[in-house]
Parts: sequence; C-alpha cells; structure tokens
Amino acid sequence: MNELTWMPATEIREKIVSGEVSSREVLEHFIERIERLNPTLKAFVHLDLDGARARATELDESLARGETPGPLHGLPISVKENLSVAGMPYSFPRMGEYGVACYDAIAVERLRAAGAIIVGTNTMMGTSRPKGVTARPEAPDLGAFNWDAETRSPWDIDRVPGWSSSGGAATAAARLLPLAIGSDGGGSTRLPAAFSGVVGVHPTRGLVPYVDYRQPKFRVSATNGALTRNVKDAALVTQALAGPDARDYLAIQTQPQDYMKEISGGVQGWKFAWTDTFGNTEQYAQPHSSAIIDQVRQAAWKLADIGASIDHADISFEALGRGGGPGEGEPFVYEIEIAPVNKTPMPKVDPEAYRANAEWRASTWNEMHRAFDNYDLVLSVTSQEVAPTFEDWKQNWETDKWGNKRGGYAGVYTSHTSFLNVIGLPAVSIPCGLHNGLPISLQIIGPASSEHRIFQAASAIEGAVGFSHRPAIS
Repeated sequence: MNELTWMPATEIREKIVSGEVSSREVLEHFIERIERLNPTLKAFVHLDLDGARARATELDESLARGETPGPLHGLPISVKENLSVAGMPYSFPRMGEYGVACYDAIAVERLRAAGAIIVGTNTMMGTSRPKGVTARPEAPDLGAFNWDAETRSPWDIDRVPGWSSSGGAATAAARLLPLAIGSDGGGSTRLPAAFSGVVGVHPTRGLVPYVDYRQPKFRVSATNGALTRNVKDAALVTQALAGPDARDYLAIQTQPQDYMKEISGGVQGWKFAWTDTFGNTEQYAQPHSSAIIDQVRQAAWKLADIGASIDHADISFEALGRGGGPGEGEPFVYEIEIAPVNKTPMPKVDPEAYRANAEWRASTWNEMHRAFDNYDLVLSVTSQEVAPTFEDWKQNWETDKWGNKRGGYAGVYTSHTSFLNVIGLPAVSIPCGLHNGLPISLQIIGPASSEHRIFQAASAIEGAVGFSHRPAIS
C-alpha cells in the first residue's frame, strides 16, 4: 500500500473504481500517515475519522451495487478551517461565533457529491490559538503567533509553510492526504503552495460559488481552490468545484470548460509573456529575490523547448501599497456585507477612497488585458522569497523594512499575487525548483474563465521542469 502515498489522485481513483483497492483501504493508509506525521506538522485542527470511515464504507458499498462513481470517488480530502463542514467545528476567527456547523459550504457540498471523503479541516496560519484551544473569537495579533499550534513546513519544521492556507499546503506537500482545499484572498492558496512545493489554484472570481448564511456578505476577492502534488489532480478538483449556483450572487452564469479534455495537449505555437516585477514589485525585494526570479525565469524559458514562444513583456501598474490598497492605506475590499446585521448601521465608505480603489482596479485590469491581446498567458514568480523561519516570519510581521508595525509585511508577501484577487483573474502556482533546498514556484495567469488553458500550460511546464522533490517530513 505504500505506493499510494505519492501516487496521483487520478490514479488512486482508477484503482478504487477498478476494484484493485477499496476506498476504506486508501483512507486507512492516509489516516496512518496523519496519525504519524501530524503531531509534528500540526496541519489539522479538526479530524472526523469515524465519519470518514463511515463514508468510505458507504462508497465501497455503492460501487459494489454498480452505481456510477463520481470524479473524486473514494479520494480522501481536507478543507481549510474557514469552510463550513456540517457536523464539524467551524472555527474562523473573523466570525465571533463558534460551534458545530449545521450546513456544508457549497464547495464542500460539491466535493461530497463528486465522491470525496472529508477527513478533517486544516489549520489556518494566523489563528494563533492558545495551546489546547481550537479557536478564539478575537482577531489574532499578527506578531503573536502561537508556535505550538501553527502548522510547520514539512521541508524544515523551523519554517512556516505560508500564511492562511498553511495546513492544507503542508498536508499536500507531505501527502498526509492526496488532496486539500485552500482559500485565497490575496495569495493565500498560491503562496503556501509556493513555499511548500505544491500546486495551488486561485480560480476566476465566482467560478467556485460561496455563501455564508450566518454572516451574509459578498466575497469579492477571495476564492477556494485546490492544493495538490500535481497539475492533473488540481484540474480534477477544480472541475468538481466549478460552476453556477444561484445562492451566490457573484457566481459565474455559464458552465465551465472541461479542464481535463486538453490538459495533455501541450503548448505548441502558444505565446507567453514573462514579467519580473509587474513594474512595481522590486520595492518589496528581499536579499534572495533576484536569484529566485532568475531561477524561476529559467524554468519558464523551458517552454521554448516544447514548442511555445516566450517574451519579456512590458506589463506595469501601480502596486497595491503597504496598507493593502492602491497607494498608502487605501482599502483592499475583501468582502461586502449584503445587509445590516441586527439592523445596525453599515459603515460608511469614503467616496474618494472607493473611487481611487475602483480606478486602480480598472487600470490594472486594462493593463493585464493589453498583455492578453498579444499573449495567451502571463508568467511570473509566485513569491520572490522562500519559506522564512518562524523567527523571521514573526519579525517580519512585527516590523517591516519601512518600520511599519502589524501587517506591513503584507506588501512583501503578496507582491506578485494580491492584485489578481482584486481584479478577479485566475492564476495557478506550480513548483519549478529548489533554492537553497526550499521550493520556488512559477505563477501562470490568464483572463477570466481560462482555467482550461492555464491547466494545459501548467501540465506542459510540469512535464518540462520535472519537479519531483519530496520534503524532509514525509
């Protein structure tokens, strides 16, 4: 059974469907890994092993009855702890309300419908829960992480696996499970993926519907996406998650493309644009940034060896800024309340700040689409740094190089990712090498609803680069 550990999820499913192995046997294999490795990695905050075992048995019985298996039939999966999973504790520190979830998030509904087995929820970097406590209602102090509870990188347990979707990234990297789901509000799936050497998906805004009945709001910049060891697995999960749902006002209105149909079709004749900095990220450069960008650029240029062309492109726009919006301290719009809760007044929005934000979004969107007029896809690094040590991470969030306190490091950390959340365009991060023994990654960006082409390109690059490194804790 040990061969299951690193086997692509697509192949595991084939073995289950063919009867070579049962869903329950696959699940037990990965439960053993969780029980052995999770005490070190701390990738899970909640586990439902009894529920997972019951679901695996149910799936095996349905297959024996001749029922048609779903695309994720028998595959064990975890989701980030800010997604509601019916019957499991729901612990998202923004909520201020806790307890057992009474419904599945739409993404979780779709995973179950596709035949996946929900094993548990992954720890979010930044919840800073006291030892032995699963959640706390107050927002965390960015410089006061509880290192006894936060997820550790499987590459080096003295390093962080990235912010927010940290537990899912560590789960995928160390193969505690074949599949995990993260969320990305400014890079929070892609950046942990980059630090952890796995594939991370940030889909088009509205491709994966979302609704929160307890605190109604429009989620305008965050997405849910897969964390996996390979591109085909990421495409398979994205297919299961994607599509319209009228419960979400911002959900797409048309059916998505078939992401698996042409995924192995190659990139012969395609044109790619490369940018080092988007005209603004050099201000956030760290000591090793230049070397990392050079190394990722070399990996990107392997596209020329497999039939594509790639050019340095002049793509330039203003940075989001240290405060999370255009310029100094303008608002990064993460979510918008649908209606006042308990009839309390909604906070007023500064019209000029909102106008500046809207104009920045428009100019940035226009700049990216000027590139898409001439190129199929745009490439960059995902992060211009590697996973920092816990001590460096703590120091970065306490004081950045400008002397900003409590969160100024966000501009550094998300320099190549967060603008895509604001303008709603999709991107996938794929590992492409190691720098000083730690993963580095390439980001592939496309226009809205181009996931099928992004996955096709990612699969081609994956084959050309051949990233097969495994972390120390695995």
